[in-house]
Amino acid sequence: QVQLVESGGGSVQAGGSLRLSCAASGYTYSRYCLGWFRQAPEKEREGVAALLTGGGSTFYADSVEGRFTISEEYAKNTLYLQMNNLKPEDSAMYYCAAEPGPYNCYSGSALRPSTFGHWGQGTQVTVSS
Repeated sequence: QVQLVESGGGSVQAGGSLRLSCAASGYTYSRYCLGWFRQAPEKEREGVAALLTGGGSTFYADSVEGRFTISEEYAKNTLYLQMNNLKPEDSAMYYCAAEPGPYNCYSGSALRPSTFGHWGQGTQVTVSS
């Protein structure tokens, strides 16, 4: 059973930066599609960024392209999301998610919540103006 634990959320002012981490355990496949998602109050969960482990492709939502960077530390089974130039509209609960890959980790699928079957509990990000 894959377990995911997020950390690194907090409150920052607009223009600031945060780095989220997601520690994973229980992997049973050699490669996974890993994603970051966010959900603001009264809004649907949306994909932010995703990657295929082991140096595979990365995917970004248009709203964060150029500001956020997804990366992995493969040896530590840890996923990161570096968030720069944060905006108030980035405020949300951020979740990491995992699903065995690589066949589901492609443009059009990697940022869809329905692609993923394993989820963390989330970490809150609040950006003030």
